[in-house]
Amino acid sequence: MPPRIPHPEPGTPDTRGPLWYLWWLVRCQPWRVLRGSLFGTAWMTGLSVRPYLISRAVDDGLRTGDTRVLALWVAAIVVAGVALSWLGIMRHRTMTFIREDAKTRSAAVVLRQLSRVGAVLPRRAAAGEVATVGGTDIDRVAQVMTVTGPGVGAVVAYLVVAVVLWSISPLLALCVLVGVPSVVLVVAPLLRRLERAESVYRQQQGELTARSGDIVAGLRVLAGVGGRSLFAHRYAARSRDLLVEGYRVGAVNSWIDAATVAVPGLFLAAVVWLSARMTVTGDISVGELVAVYGYVATLVVPVWFLLEGGHQLIRGRVAARRIVALLAVTPDDVGGPRDTVTRTGVATVPGSRQPAGPAAPVPAPGGPADLHDRSSGLTVRAGRLTAVAAADPADALALADRLGRYTVSDATWGGVPLTSVGLEQVRGRILVADHDAYLFAGTLWEVLRGARPDGDRGRIAAALHAASAEDVVDALPRGLDSPLDTRARSLSGGQRQRIRLARALLAEPEVLILVEPTSAVDAHTEARIAERLRRARAGRTTLVLTTSPLLLGRADEVAHLVAGRVAATGTHADLLDRDPGYRRLVARGDADAEQALR
Repeated sequence: MPPRIPHPEPGTPDTRGPLWYLWWLVRCQPWRVLRGSLFGTAWMTGLSVRPYLISRAVDDGLRTGDTRVLALWVAAIVVAGVALSWLGIMRHRTMTFIREDAKTRSAAVVLRQLSRVGAVLPRRAAAGEVATVGGTDIDRVAQVMTVTGPGVGAVVAYLVVAVVLWSISPLLALCVLVGVPSVVLVVAPLLRRLERAESVYRQQQGELTARSGDIVAGLRVLAGVGGRSLFAHRYAARSRDLLVEGYRVGAVNSWIDAATVAVPGLFLAAVVWLSARMTVTGDISVGELVAVYGYVATLVVPVWFLLEGGHQLIRGRVAARRIVALLAVTPDDVGGPRDTVTRTGVATVPGSRQPAGPAAPVPAPGGPADLHDRSSGLTVRAGRLTAVAAADPADALALADRLGRYTVSDATWGGVPLTSVGLEQVRGRILVADHDAYLFAGTLWEVLRGARPDGDRGRIAAALHAASAEDVVDALPRGLDSPLDTRARSLSGGQRQRIRLARALLAEPEVLILVEPTSAVDAHTEARIAERLRRARAGRTTLVLTTSPLLLGRADEVAHLVAGRVAATGTHADLLDRDPGYRRLVARGDADAEQALR
């Protein structure tokens, strides 16, 4: 029977802690886990059947010389071997399904979380941290699921062997009952040490991965300023530190692996020595000696699974802790009003630190409404094209974050605190389009179609025209069907910027905030975009953050932002006449250009 394909919706994970998260993965597939436990128990318990059959063959057939009885016991041994083989196959097959389900489910909830927090994530977690969670931690958490099958079977097999040995010799059974927990106690300190070492190693690995990503992203700039060798040496030094920590983790792992094999072996030798002494004194028969050896040798398997399961549980707990930390990241800086909602999204009573219960979202304005940013004093009028020229680019980016609700602010939308409105409503109606927004791999048609799911080619063509990007499509060998790699690196910077602008226009949001949409294009293309953008967004609210005179000249209203505050407002021509600072800004330090703008 083929495995049941899990539902595309992974469910809601339990993020109260790493062990709760692991238990949630178990609860998501209870019947499969139950089958795995049954197969694991039957397989491990069945391992003790063959020693019994062998002892009967020795005592009833071999020692008495009864060939017929011996043949019957040999046949029973063969049948038991076939049955154990089938149980082993089913156990392994079921546990593989359990692990893959857990891995897929964890990957799904992590991906859903990354999509949910969006632009908040880079401020809350390093890229290297996210990469290591997706690349390693999810797999290690899935490996823990092995405990649900062979782990349960190991405990049952241990008890069964103890009972069987008790029927042969209470002394031998007592040795097993005391010896196996002693083995676990010997290895337990190593497991705790491994957890500490693994936690430090995984943290440093995430930090180093993040640093490598930063270096690669800024490699061209580093080479330009002569800093490539400096950062390379720093990265090499951090790599050596990580190598040392890796050796530390490897040393603990090697001791655990050695103890997992050696300690059960020593235990087996001690029990066999004791049973051999008992055979010499006549306390047990030769067949029972063979059975005891078989039972104890069989017991090595569940003991190994218990130790290995503990090893996997420690590593999985460290990995689950990192996954839970990532899942606990909330868009809290786009939560509720600063004076009524804490960073955990729980309302507080004014003047008190006690929680007052969850804050209910406030309905968004019923139609187009003004956006107002109290921090800067800017008001973006509904249905108009507003431009902001900022003396400091960082102030422009901060303004876009506040008005796009990517950070906590006092911004209002139609008089309603923006952070009180449901996040889905904000994302559905307000779009912030950065000039360096990510472009996923796929055909150009797929890249653009993400903003227009209905695939209306007429609207796509209109958006490309407004962004002056028709020539980009014409230059590609297969037009819209031409494949683009990640970030569309095969296109020039200006071409990528126009594709991003076309994608933003194609989404047709109620409020569109554009951040330097023409910084990488030439003046002629910029003039066309300025004219077409105004027509494409006629009657809808648009905010353009730019210092381009061509775009500023097409705006209904321009605001000059100095030190994060609006210093002056008016049309582009008005500000050129009465605001020297604005004139210098848009002239971009060029004296001739400043004179021409006067």
